[in-house]
Amino acid sequence: MDHDLDAMTREQLISEIRKLRAGVRAHRDATGHDLCWHHPQLWDLLPEQAGKPPIVPAWPQFMRGCIAYRASLDAQCPGAARSEQEYGGGP
Repeated sequence: MDHDLDAMTREQLISEIRKLRAGVRAHRDATGHDLCWHHPQLWDLLPEQAGKPPIVPAWPQFMRGCIAYRASLDAQCPGAARSEQEYGGGP
């Protein structure tokens, strides 16, 4: 799957690594309501396309997942700052 890397020069590989690191950092640094968004720009850093759209849960299952995700942030980041900011639009 990653055969394209075999043909890259050292400089091209370094450029690819910097591009991937920038994408990972942008995703890592998402905060507030941006944590909840679909991030196709991260997957677009790969040379191949996913091939099919994601399977989206129905609303009740989706909302239970959102609540579980938010609860996991309390467990994994108990000292994180909290925000009272309301959701105001897309990414």
